[in-house]
Amino acid sequence: MTYEIKTIAIVGAGVIGAGWAARCLHRGINVIVTDLSADAERGMREVVANAEVSLNNLSLAPRREKGTLTFTTNLAEAVSQADFVQENAPEREDLKRNLLAEISKHVGPEVIIASSSSGLLPSRIQVDCINPERVIIGHPFNPVYLLPLVEVLGGELTDNKFVEQAMEFYTSIGMHALKVRKEIEGYISDRLQEALWRESLHMVADGVATTDEIDQAVIYGPGLRWAFMGTCLTFHLAGGEQGMRHMLEQFGPALELPWTKLKAPELTDQLIDRMVEGTQEQAEGYSIRDLEKLRDNCLVSIMQSLRSYDYASGSTLKKDEERQYADTSGSTSWSASDDLSQPLELHTDKVHPEWVDYNGHMTESRYLQVFGDASDALYQYVGVDAEYHANGNSYYTVETHINNILEIGAHEPLKVTTQLLGLDNKRLHFIHNMYNAKDDSLLATAEQMVLHVDTNAAKACSAKPEVLEILQKIMDAHTSLPKPERRSREMAVPAPKG
Repeated sequence: MTYEIKTIAIVGAGVIGAGWAARCLHRGINVIVTDLSADAERGMREVVANAEVSLNNLSLAPRREKGTLTFTTNLAEAVSQADFVQENAPEREDLKRNLLAEISKHVGPEVIIASSSSGLLPSRIQVDCINPERVIIGHPFNPVYLLPLVEVLGGELTDNKFVEQAMEFYTSIGMHALKVRKEIEGYISDRLQEALWRESLHMVADGVATTDEIDQAVIYGPGLRWAFMGTCLTFHLAGGEQGMRHMLEQFGPALELPWTKLKAPELTDQLIDRMVEGTQEQAEGYSIRDLEKLRDNCLVSIMQSLRSYDYASGSTLKKDEERQYADTSGSTSWSASDDLSQPLELHTDKVHPEWVDYNGHMTESRYLQVFGDASDALYQYVGVDAEYHANGNSYYTVETHINNILEIGAHEPLKVTTQLLGLDNKRLHFIHNMYNAKDDSLLATAEQMVLHVDTNAAKACSAKPEVLEILQKIMDAHTSLPKPERRSREMAVPAPKG
């Protein structure tokens, strides 16, 4: 980021405000939450605690130190300390207009004031603000700490630089910032949701379907496609090889048929009763917290699955993880002044509570994760970074030998050293030693052979000269180091022929 957000003020401690707090805290940002009701703090902290489990499961990227969370009923006290303000008051134009004007009195002229409004026009709620040019809409989706979409737009008085800065900030905390190009009520996503919602109300009112049947029609059919392809591209595929044009030629006439009723039905007592009864029946046996956990687990699984295809929300997660690895790897680029006379120390971490098993010790898979992070730190150090990968080059692991030596519990500090053992233009052989950073006791070793690959051609190739030059300097220095005691006798780079 070109500017740094260290502290964010969350105005309103409801579901949306608590979601913003959870996301920002997890990314190391200090959060000050303010609400008129002191009772709101309890529910907010429950949501934050509940969210942490899912946030930890969502990504394997290295953890940052969590931000600090404070609560106050004093609005001025909260926002005056903030580098960014996210307002989450009820969806009433007069309320938001007055609240944003009050916030603007207590923050610096360059501090962005973002409203989580789901449909109000920013031009109408910014007019009474001091420096209204920094007032924007940042419309998230529940749960804010997991769903990546945030719609961003400004009003007539908004300076576009603040829209761009807000998008940059939202992206830095793992979100997909979508710029709404034209100021319109409901923005983009809520207008689409509203159309489906109104049609659902009509079908319940007319006795066509129950709430459960309507949800089944989405969950088991189009909803799965919408999660990764949306409506337009799905319909493009429906046209076969000729795409959208054929689809419109074939199905376009149906748009004139009275299939849907976009005008909202009258919200009668009978319709309200049907909606309430139907959803209560669907939720029978589950508390709200149970349903939140179930929803979160499903969302984590979907996004992690899509990550392997680098597509849709999985692509957002993948790119964000790459940024996190780069930011928290602990390694810097190689410098000619670096001391290479000892094994490299490029990666540190700690044993996070969710890494331990029923015996209270770090699980086997987490040992591999830490060693994988150490390998990534080595690659970053020698120049195998995101740009290198984008150009179609990478190192792939061919073989790994792990020796587990000592156990370690939650919260203990870790450090990993790396020693090169062999090198040619395609292969790299090294060993990691993992230590308890408190007493330098050796916990485990991982010996790895990796192969340089042209990812576009899916075949081995020589590493780039600039990478090989750095690796050779390290290899030359490490050749004089003592051979590791736990080195495998079977794994080695063959000696040059002739």
